[in-house]
Amino acid sequence: MSDELSPHIPDLDLITFYSEKGTSLFSRISPWTKALMLVLIVLFVSLDKSLILAVCLYLIVLSLYGLSGLPLKKLFQWYTMPIIFVLSLVVILMWNEPGNPIFSLSMPYVSLILTDNGLLLLLTLLFKSLASVTFSLFFLMTTRYNYLSAMIYRVFPSPIDQIFLMSYRFIFITLKMVKSMIKALKSRGGGLLQSIRKQSKMFSEVFALTIIRSYDRADRVNKAMEARGFTGKYVAATRIPVIGTYEYFTMLLATVLMIYSIWFVKLPF
Repeated sequence: MSDELSPHIPDLDLITFYSEKGTSLFSRISPWTKALMLVLIVLFVSLDKSLILAVCLYLIVLSLYGLSGLPLKKLFQWYTMPIIFVLSLVVILMWNEPGNPIFSLSMPYVSLILTDNGLLLLLTLLFKSLASVTFSLFFLMTTRYNYLSAMIYRVFPSPIDQIFLMSYRFIFITLKMVKSMIKALKSRGGGLLQSIRKQSKMFSEVFALTIIRSYDRADRVNKAMEARGFTGKYVAATRIPVIGTYEYFTMLLATVLMIYSIWFVKLPF
């Protein structure tokens, strides 16, 4: 039986395994370089309005993910959540956009028209979302946790850095409790949707009990840390690999290409 909550939810254990055991070229690149490239990508998808550029960015990021030896099948399964999120937002915005009509839907008091610009809006936002999600997973799965924790400790002020560092650890505790509950449910012939439909009250009580047990376990972890000298502040003193010369050149080239593509390249859509 798979240890996953769902094949469509990113598996933190698998992400951590690749981040700690990865030996590809991208795993050896400075985490600062990948973090700054992620910032560039976020800026790009925020400013870009072209579907062609969004598709090109997605293909480049997907190629980096594949060349790193990361699981493509898992990636496509994990796309379910961002796709649903984008569709839930854009399915309202894409109607009645100015442009050439493609499809119309008439209802009492409401007339909905899907135009070519509405469809372009949907596709553009979808590819932007997939590019951002793919590079974020690429960054997490090629960066060791001790490097990531050191970056958080140095970038964010206290106590925000402590919240990030501690919550990451306690997420695993909560997920383990939920996984145990779902395994017990399946071993008794139950199903997640079926149990919610037939016994919603009992199922909500089980979830509440899971949160309470997770909190108690987190409290025990905190007491164990205090017994070992924890003073309320997690210090990440790991030395992060410095940015190499060729990495500076790559970031400079990416920045120039981003500026040129957004402000000077005129594409039909």
